[in-house]
Amino acid sequence: MSDRSIALIDVNNFYVSCERVFNPKLEDKPVVVLSNNDGCAVARSNEVKALGIRMGQPWFQLKDLAKKHGIVAYSSNYALYADMSNRVMSILATFSPHYEVYSIDECFLDLTGFRKRSLTLYGQHIRQQIKQQTGLPVCVGIGSTKTLAKLANHIAKKNPEFNGVCDLSAMSLRQQDEWFNKTAVGEVWGIGRRLAPRLHEIGIHTVLDLRIASPSRMHSYFSIVMEKIIREINGTPCIELEEMSPPRKQIVSSRSFGIPVSDLASLEQSISLYIGRAAEKLRRQRSYAGAVYVTIRTSPFNGKEPYYTNSLTIPLATQTENTVLLTKIALWGLRKIYRCGYKYQKAGVMLSELVPANHRQSDLFSRISADNKSDNLMNVIDQINIRMGRSTLKLASEGFRQPWKMKQGNRSPGYTTKWDELIFVTK
Repeated sequence: MSDRSIALIDVNNFYVSCERVFNPKLEDKPVVVLSNNDGCAVARSNEVKALGIRMGQPWFQLKDLAKKHGIVAYSSNYALYADMSNRVMSILATFSPHYEVYSIDECFLDLTGFRKRSLTLYGQHIRQQIKQQTGLPVCVGIGSTKTLAKLANHIAKKNPEFNGVCDLSAMSLRQQDEWFNKTAVGEVWGIGRRLAPRLHEIGIHTVLDLRIASPSRMHSYFSIVMEKIIREINGTPCIELEEMSPPRKQIVSSRSFGIPVSDLASLEQSISLYIGRAAEKLRRQRSYAGAVYVTIRTSPFNGKEPYYTNSLTIPLATQTENTVLLTKIALWGLRKIYRCGYKYQKAGVMLSELVPANHRQSDLFSRISADNKSDNLMNVIDQINIRMGRSTLKLASEGFRQPWKMKQGNRSPGYTTKWDELIFVTK
């Protein structure tokens, strides 16, 4: 067994918990958070899960059930969730010098060398600090590998006797086997619903079954990934902590419209908006794009209207991160694929062929002074938008009214992200 200690901290039902922090009346009530355009349930409180509502179930199918059981539905409030996530990760960074932000609601901490104190008590301290400073409930799983930490987190979440913290490293092998024998193999990180049926076919139903399987034989049946999973469950680290997230190889920005769009002007506004968002992310990771992809489509589910979809990739002579230039190129591509007479439901863009800023290759006719001027302009725009709020400065081609934007009829206020939506306490 390794002497390494890894903790996974996971915010319980993150989207729902964020809504409950600012509206305590929602505690113990059935709550769902909906996807773009209020289409499907993407987050469900435990009370909603108990009603048999599935993840991704369309909201229009649930309206009668919602009235009967008093289900409260919220539109996704992405800005609020991102801000709350950043607050949680900032707090977690104070508990270990080495950590990996794995997702919006999960973070790995390296606690190797912390064993002079009880890691269970340390985990409880983490929970208390997160709860006190953000109001969010978290569970902590601790193990000698990342896979064991994920398993420990699952056990802590499903079994109240752990009080939100499970340290598998503090258990004997016999105690671990008892818990692993109670845990379905599909709960293992990297297995899930896709591989679980194939494992069932060869007699592997629980985590314990997988633990005692031969890594080399399972490699031949499946892949090297399966071998690493088994070795991790047995305490051999195979998946390292990534303290720096690798740069994205592609950046995608797309949305479904709140209402069908037929005119080119509205499509141009949406493409301009999406390019602006994608270019912000491009500059944030200090990259340049070498190609722009544009796509539009009508609804594939509306049998009463003709279906049309098209896309175009435009390679760039010189990589760039300039929003103005990327927008001009994307709009040129849009005009090439646009066809009049269709009701478009969705549009999107993708920046690809990304290269780090220090590896950018200019063409023979590029001027260093012009490039520096472009970089400085983009930096000023980004800094103003960071300080004053997104879209304080934007291209006029994005439009202002934007009636086509996605529906968010039930969005909660931006409690932590908009000055005019802060909570006021009155006597």
